[in-house]
Amino acid sequence: MLEGESLELTRRAKMADEKANGELAEEEVKAEEFKLEANKYFKEGKYDEALDLYSKAIELNPKVPAYYGNRSFCYIKTEYYGCALDDANKAIELDKKYIKAYYRRASAYMALGKFKLSLKDYEMVKKFRPKDKDANLKFTECKKIVQRQAFEKAIAVDDSKSVADSLDLDSMVVEDDYDGPRLSPEGITKEFVEDLIERFKDQKKIHKKYAYKILVEVKKIFEKQPSMVEISIPENGRFTVCGDIHGQFYDLLNVFNLNGYPSTENPYLFNGDFVDRGSFSCEVIFTLFSFKLLYPDHFFMSRGNHESVYMNQMYGFEGEVKSKYPFVPI
Repeated sequence: MLEGESLELTRRAKMADEKANGELAEEEVKAEEFKLEANKYFKEGKYDEALDLYSKAIELNPKVPAYYGNRSFCYIKTEYYGCALDDANKAIELDKKYIKAYYRRASAYMALGKFKLSLKDYEMVKKFRPKDKDANLKFTECKKIVQRQAFEKAIAVDDSKSVADSLDLDSMVVEDDYDGPRLSPEGITKEFVEDLIERFKDQKKIHKKYAYKILVEVKKIFEKQPSMVEISIPENGRFTVCGDIHGQFYDLLNVFNLNGYPSTENPYLFNGDFVDRGSFSCEVIFTLFSFKLLYPDHFFMSRGNHESVYMNQMYGFEGEVKSKYPFVPI
């Protein structure tokens, strides 16, 4: 919900009086028109259009907290949480009693994994809106996370050894009835990746031994790579750049159908947000990782805002992994 209807009507009436008395600047009137139009786009789910109009309203009249609060909500919807946080802070700076700004800031903090700060803002919202069901629900959820983190910290054991180091893949048995692709001792091959994709098309899993093997080997590659990877594209060469896949495996296959499978002559870059939301995030990530292993110098993956523990917890990837590939220490 955007700015409250009663507050909205009061402000409109005040603006109408000021306009009639010639007290309202032309820029302020136009800014309000932009905001009202932005609200319509927001309700229709057209967030990019709404963002543009809220920004125009702010340019004309940067002293209205609600403009920043509404744009902050829009940024939350489009997952630009840093921008949402900035706007919420600006709204609070302009009006420390503007409760919705605390609500927006709490949501942004929570998405960014800053749960203690989020909880503090939710407490503020809950104090002034004790009957707000959504605020109470978010407060309770956030409080549980903070308490769980405190408990985990209290019982944590100082152990720098990663899970990957504890795996004994050689002793892991592949059952005789497993009819999926098998990794050779030499590692990933083109045939394995093609068979992997066909198996995923049939919505079947690969054996956990090969799943773990892919993860361990791709981890080694990523650890060796610098944060900034420079890519040279030959003159008249092609280079495919893909946006968010978000667990949509069949959309990923459509990309490959349109542009061909990755190869040394057909390099790719996937720009983050590989997982979450969709129901086939495991299939997507294993396919991408397999191509990275097959063509380490011609297949690239950059991290997005969904490549984090907290986002994976909130948007479904963690649950999917635990369901499809439950980890059993070996």
